[in-house]
Amino acid sequence: MADAEMKILVACEFSGVVRNAFAALGHQATSCDFLPTEAEFVGRSNHYQGDVRTLIDQGCWDLMIAHPPCTHLAVSGARWFKEKALEQLLALEFVQRLLDAPIPRIALENPVSIISSRVRKPDQIIQPWQFGHGEVKATCLWLKNLPRLTPTKIVEGRTPRVHFASPGPDRWKERSRTLEGIAQAMAEQWGALDKQVAA
Repeated sequence: MADAEMKILVACEFSGVVRNAFAALGHQATSCDFLPTEAEFVGRSNHYQGDVRTLIDQGCWDLMIAHPPCTHLAVSGARWFKEKALEQLLALEFVQRLLDAPIPRIALENPVSIISSRVRKPDQIIQPWQFGHGEVKATCLWLKNLPRLTPTKIVEGRTPRVHFASPGPDRWKERSRTLEGIAQAMAEQWGALDKQVAA
């Protein structure tokens, strides 16, 4: 059980992995996405199906973890950048809106992307193998009033699993999921912080 229950908003998450990791430790956690949640609810968890921008100004959140869509941001799609300048602009505006949300603590997660050059460099880059998953997928974290995540279980294996995921309509879903070891580290480390912090 959490020492001090926090109200957590997990933006742009349909899987429920991060939401449930916090809820399992006694926090009140709400995920939000245009898609319905895939996971059963754990503890005091909830899912809001809709636009997260309707929630972030409510003034009730202690922490937000945001996973904005990387479709128009990730450098892995650089060859299409010239064709989607407007989409990139809108995606970057959404990222900035999340980072500027009136929430005391914020973590924004994305793969290596143009956020680094167009907004600011990330505060930390983590890998799944630092958190118990024997694979590689560089994940950038932009942090506000949060410490860097400390690796919890360094393991062997450097397989680029998501890179080799089979083509198909749901491939993007598999590539976008937060792994349980990383979600658990977020919940255990950031969920244990004192609620009181200057916004």
